[in-house]
Amino acid sequence: MPAKISRLADFLPYRLAVTSNAVSGRIAEEYQERFGLKIPEWRVMAVLGDAGALTQRALVGATLMDKVAVNRACKVLEDRGLVSRSPNERDGRSHHLELTAAGHAMHGEIMPLAREMEARIFATLTPAERESFQEMLGRIMQQVRESLGRAG
Repeated sequence: MPAKISRLADFLPYRLAVTSNAVSGRIAEEYQERFGLKIPEWRVMAVLGDAGALTQRALVGATLMDKVAVNRACKVLEDRGLVSRSPNERDGRSHHLELTAAGHAMHGEIMPLAREMEARIFATLTPAERESFQEMLGRIMQQVRESLGRAG
């Protein structure tokens, strides 16, 4: 039986969410200042930069953001010329979104900054601890995805 949690600050999902918000907020400040990007926009750019062309539905799944937030982010990025939209040959009801040349250029500027910020944020951990932390996050995410699959 799980141990009784008497304080919210000791509840791991709460601590994970607060830590995630703190890290995302710090990164968002930097990206807003340098690139004029908000959190949903840089998340969409990061996924498209890694995966290539995706539908909005696939972006929702990859980012775990709600479809309205993804739609808004895609619209902003498209209006700025960072993302282009093309018909989905397999499904006429959807489109593929992908980074434009300007989007790829910005992604290329963002990634070194992201790595630098990651190094600063996680400097308190040893390389072995960082590797272990990455592995643990992967296991937690897999468990969450499996439980969502059973619930849905």
